[in-house]
Amino acid sequence: MDPLDDLLRGLRAEGAVLGTPVLAPPYALRFVDGAAMTFCAPLLGDGWIVAEGTEPQRVVPGDTAIIRGPKPFLFTDDPTRSGPTIDVRCDGRVDSPDPAKRGPINHGTVLMAGAYHVRQELPRRLVDELPPLVVLPEDHDCTPLREYIQERIAAGALGRHVGLDRLLDWLMVCCLRDWFEANPPPWYGALGDDVAGPVLQAMHASPSTGWTLANLADVAAVSRTTLVRRFTDLTGQAPLTYLTELRMTLAADLLADPGATVAGVARKVGYADAFSFSAAFKRERGVSPSTQKAGQGIAGHSSLG
Repeated sequence: MDPLDDLLRGLRAEGAVLGTPVLAPPYALRFVDGAAMTFCAPLLGDGWIVAEGTEPQRVVPGDTAIIRGPKPFLFTDDPTRSGPTIDVRCDGRVDSPDPAKRGPINHGTVLMAGAYHVRQELPRRLVDELPPLVVLPEDHDCTPLREYIQERIAAGALGRHVGLDRLLDWLMVCCLRDWFEANPPPWYGALGDDVAGPVLQAMHASPSTGWTLANLADVAAVSRTTLVRRFTDLTGQAPLTYLTELRMTLAADLLADPGATVAGVARKVGYADAFSFSAAFKRERGVSPSTQKAGQGIAGHSSLG
């Protein structure tokens, strides 16, 4: 399994505005979902994205933008104008009067957007690599999919529809993969390496295997010394250090399941018993697995209340 697939798996739009009302200037939409990532693409007309940590950037039909959260950002017709904003969320809630009127999609600006609340530990590693704002131009590899979604919306498939939501997820994944291929962090470049690549694939495909330097070196068909040197040069971590971090990240996600037990999670991430797993988890994370699980349960209860 491609390690990037592990990071991308589970991305789901939590609120997708598939064809907003037509926006007529002046307008300034303030997205307040608090999402880890928000996907924005103008279908008609243009606008400006104003996000903290980067210069305002104009986006036009064909562009696809990913804004890293969780802080709010603006989509506006004029980034220099000061004045009231309309707070909106991709789940459809609007905290102020609607700034636009619904009508035929033939004038003004129409925006497609989706919010991604990345709660799992593993995908957060991907989010951390992103700049505050990513804009992919019209000629990137995801354009045919984007055009298909636009055609479906133009045909009247507006609003929250599961099929279109999943298409938006697919588009988000394609855009992220395009960006990472053009701007690879060290660990991403390691995926295609003859030595580090097979080892990364093996660890991600089966983190519960009792991996040692010796059998990982066998996977790469090199000596242990060569493996350690090459893997560390490309990822910034020794193979077993990377494996431990991967296991602890997976464990944190598994512990979020209300039905999970510490012993069960230990087995799934390659530990023979709960004691050795708990010691490793506390050493890496600073808290015991039981404390982590209890904290997630409390947080989950509060969010529902």
